Amino acid sequence: YQTGFEITTASEIAAIHAISKDLMDCKERMGEITLAYNSKGEAVKAKDVGGIGAMAILMKDAIKPNLVQTLENTPAIIHGGPFANIAHGCPSLAAIKTALKLTDYVVVEPGFGADLGMEKFLNIASRAGDLKPSVVVVVATIKALKRHGGIKYKNLKEVNAEAVKVGLPILANEVDNVRKYGLRPVVCMNHFHTDGDDEIKVVLDWAKEAGVPAAFTDTVLKGGVGGVELANIVLEEVEKESDFHYLYDLDMPVDEKIRAIATKMYKVADIKLNAQARKNLRKIVKLGFDKLPICMAKTPLSLTDNDKLLGMPPEGYVLPIVRLKPSTGVGFIIAYCGDINTMPAHPSKPAANDMDIDENGVIKGLS
Repeated sequence: YQTGFEITTASEIAAIHAISKDLMDCKERMGEITLAYNSKGEAVKAKDVGGIGAMAILMKDAIKPNLVQTLENTPAIIHGGPFANIAHGCPSLAAIKTALKLTDYVVVEPGFGADLGMEKFLNIASRAGDLKPSVVVVVATIKALKRHGGIKYKNLKEVNAEAVKVGLPILANEVDNVRKYGLRPVVCMNHFHTDGDDEIKVVLDWAKEAGVPAAFTDTVLKGGVGGVELANIVLEEVEKESDFHYLYDLDMPVDEKIRAIATKMYKVADIKLNAQARKNLRKIVKLGFDKLPICMAKTPLSLTDNDKLLGMPPEGYVLPIVRLKPSTGVGFIIAYCGDINTMPAHPSKPAANDMDIDENGVIKGLS
């Protein structure tokens, strides 16, 4: 059994914390974590080793949602949040279920784009929690569209309506992704003072032609007042009929479930499992884990596995799947794409290298 390193927020415990309905559900899921395989090739679960009760004691308070107050004195629940590019990237089901009991409308923020966080929220979290979303708000910026349109970071503040047009297919793809679940999309454009009138017109004209409601918001500068137009649009869309359904059936073969995500969400031509992934797949099928949903582990910076490849994938692009891992506690199969880094956000030179203490107890390197 080969293991490795994962950032805490992408660990199976973090994912279990976010997908558990309550402490007893969390306890049961932690017991189902696969720790290793015995000499017969059978899965050794955490419950086989013991200590699950002790783990549950550590989680007894962590499993409770956190009620906080925003700057405008409105309630919000902040709880959970495993990485969306490695784990499933959603707030806890306990928090969502709590919120649904307290108010008429609940806004949930999965991580990254409609190709990652939204896909996992709908196919993984919504299945586990029996949730039926009404509307999906896709958040974008003019600067992001220009970046996908080929403009360098240092030039993103310059008005360039043509670059916005070139970058629009990436936003159109997110909208298309929403509609594949039978849900109604709404586009929220975070407004920056550098956005040109011509650039704004390009986006609004596209939205009208695409038949998707869109609004520019100024919530960062103005607070809730800056998002009233968007809120009213969402309230209107919520009242309309939707036909929510999952992207794939759990009884489909594992590689076909991965292919469905890759071709329908990322718009790549196909997937290719390498020798290691095929070996993992055979074991997953043999042990009966193949009916689990899929959790894609890939860069959030591109629709492909190449974080330098912006915009839509080139025609004929094949997504490499290099490893498959059954996370039997949380209940999904992780499909690792390309050179995905499971320990992101760490510098090549750790700050610890510059820390020291001398014989007099004087510490340096902490500031």
